[in-house]
Amino acid sequence: MAATVLAQATQKMDKALHHLEEELTTIRTGRANPTALNKITVEYYGTPTPLNQVANVTAPEARMLLVSPYDRSILGGIEKAIQDANLGFNPTNDGSVIRIAIPALTEERRKEMVKKVKSMGETAKVGVRNARRDANDALKKLDITEDEVKAYQDDVQKLTDTYTKKVDDIVKAKETDVMTV
Repeated sequence: MAATVLAQATQKMDKALHHLEEELTTIRTGRANPTALNKITVEYYGTPTPLNQVANVTAPEARMLLVSPYDRSILGGIEKAIQDANLGFNPTNDGSVIRIAIPALTEERRKEMVKKVKSMGETAKVGVRNARRDANDALKKLDITEDEVKAYQDDVQKLTDTYTKKVDDIVKAKETDVMTV
């Protein structure tokens, strides 16, 4: 029973870590990264559709993204969706593809991005701590002795510390990436 509680806590903490990694892919660094457009949805035949389902997004150069739609009739919609996403991109439509020149980040913008990265890291840590709290509550409800509960809670705390360190490492790596010119 207690092993199940620990396994569930591990699974929840993994989810928090995975979510952080996904969120950080949308943070723009100085280089072109096709995942920066992952959160954009395009109106396609009346249905909001993720950009990566209606177009191929590539990075042919270090500071250029190329969006090649599968259906050229939605070029205008893709261009408008990219502008509306407010990512600081200015797409240019040449009739068959959309090119996005990635502007160099200013020092001020880099610092804003680092704050956002730290905020995302804190959110992930809250998820890890919530998993710890849920596990500790579940352990208290089990029909085991207080000493066993305490031992399992120590295991949960070690797990929490491990995942908190992983979050810190991921955030630190992304901060370094953002601040690198």
